[in-house]
Amino acid sequence: MSVWDELVGQEHALAVLQQAAQGARAIVDHAQEAHPGADTSGSVRADASSLTQPTDDPSRSMTHAWLITGPPGSGRSVAAIAFAAALQCTGEFPGCGQCPGCRTTMARTNGDVSILTTESTQIRIDEVRQIVLRAQTAPSQGRWRVIVIEDADRMMERTANVLLKAIEEPPERTVWLLCAPSAEDMITTIRSRCRHLGLRIPDPHAVADLLVRRDGVDPADALSAARAAQSHIGLARALAKDPKMRQRRRQIITAPAQVRSVGEAVFAAEDLLSIAKTQAESQSEERNAREKAELMRQLGMEEGQSPASHQRARIRELEEDQKRRSKRAIQDSLDRALVDLLGIYRDVLMRQLGTDQEPINDDCLDLIDQLCAQSTPQQTMKRVQAIEEARKRLTTNMSVPLILESMALSLRPQV
Repeated sequence: MSVWDELVGQEHALAVLQQAAQGARAIVDHAQEAHPGADTSGSVRADASSLTQPTDDPSRSMTHAWLITGPPGSGRSVAAIAFAAALQCTGEFPGCGQCPGCRTTMARTNGDVSILTTESTQIRIDEVRQIVLRAQTAPSQGRWRVIVIEDADRMMERTANVLLKAIEEPPERTVWLLCAPSAEDMITTIRSRCRHLGLRIPDPHAVADLLVRRDGVDPADALSAARAAQSHIGLARALAKDPKMRQRRRQIITAPAQVRSVGEAVFAAEDLLSIAKTQAESQSEERNAREKAELMRQLGMEEGQSPASHQRARIRELEEDQKRRSKRAIQDSLDRALVDLLGIYRDVLMRQLGTDQEPINDDCLDLIDQLCAQSTPQQTMKRVQAIEEARKRLTTNMSVPLILESMALSLRPQV
């Protein structure tokens, strides 16, 4: 079983990464042949032409900094981790999936692969400084020091500039893998120093095939889940396995689409926000309690004991981190709900225009038919624009209930 197996529907990107992994292996092998028995470090710096031009030298296909982009669900993190595993691979071919380098990287326990991810709305500057320091050290056991930054677009410009220096002057055998929705989400100076690899949304049939092959999901259920998740592999897997999640999703997308009055718009907005909060709390409640218990143990505190001043500072810091994580979870849940809602109006528009496109929401055909009969394609497009505008506003400091109420009002049938 190869590390590339979950990178479905990305044939071009897969070919690029496999060639680069072969090039990386050639660099290390050449260095070891030149200095047998020595702890050698081959350079992976490349000039601008080598990032885009094909070459017969396999080592030229490898570079020290990569920017992997694609819409949510395209598999940016999956591609980055698989590539990191292939770089550490010592098997017959890079990314064999069986050697210690592959297994530990895929399990996220490899000491030479650092993964920076954030559960808050921004990556903090101290987190980047720490990982930049880690990048300066040579690999301890593996072939490369690999730094993966998920959601690299969540860095403020000041934070990104801290990273820029490390990418401009990288230590040898250190590789940066940055993941973001699009290249434009990164500052120009970082973007220009990375090799860009764009991913696309995979075909739902490819995702369904993965669910059937890996998880034993019924083929019909797998395809329905893949369409509903709009080819997001993780979400499709959750929808295929959890009936409650499917029911919650249907509730989220049907309530705003059936708004008829101002009062119903307010209630629909409240319900949407309540579901998002409940989902975020269910994901974090157990973890928050576990983190607090672990911190109290580290501080030598007993249950119910009043903390001293220095202990209060540590507890307050943990609570602030948990609040930031909760805010991010609610924002992500709401954004996912609005993406699902967009899927309904996409299906409506496809039917209104008479296309033969397969519906995303094959479990909501009754609602789609109803909305088709009550609106024109022009009205459907206005509703799509209202949802997109709400998604943009959710990234600001505007009142979330007011954003959702305004959006719900825009979805009412026009008379």
